Amino acid sequence: MELCFSPFQTAHFLVIKKNKNRIMTNKGMLRIIDANFNRCKEGLRVIEDIYRFILEDDASRKKIRKIRHSLDEIANEKVLKDAILSRDARGDLGKDVDVLEVNRRDCDQILSINFQRVKESLRVLEEFFKIIIPRRVEDIKKIRYQIYTAEKKSIMGKGAFLRCRKK
Repeated sequence: MELCFSPFQTAHFLVIKKNKNRIMTNKGMLRIIDANFNRCKEGLRVIEDIYRFILEDDASRKKIRKIRHSLDEIANEKVLKDAILSRDARGDLGKDVDVLEVNRRDCDQILSINFQRVKESLRVLEEFFKIIIPRRVEDIKKIRYQIYTAEKKSIMGKGAFLRCRKK
């Protein structure tokens, strides 16, 4: 067993290498993965429901649904099961409702905020997967770029943002 030291090393951030190929992760890193995986799936569900029930845009709904379900394959990774077991909802410092989360102007803003939420969570997953499950980094990156494309389509003249206000 080999200890890996970094300039950011603390008692809460210790990565222990075993057999040079397997990395044991700490609870904090697993909680980051759990929170961001959930945030991503939830944001995708909000986007999907806006396309389904408000915009009645079946093609966009299907695209977002396909992206959301592509994460299910990644969810089968053992590290994600470990992440769920590391969950501490009661002790989560960010669990309380924030003033920024309470106010929503309209459907456009909900859609926009959820695209942002998904992109941010995918980026966090991509960064931590580089340490924990590097073989999945490319999968997450591909999904992130699919979201960039879907978001762009939504803000174009024929996109959801302009139609969302009219419903």
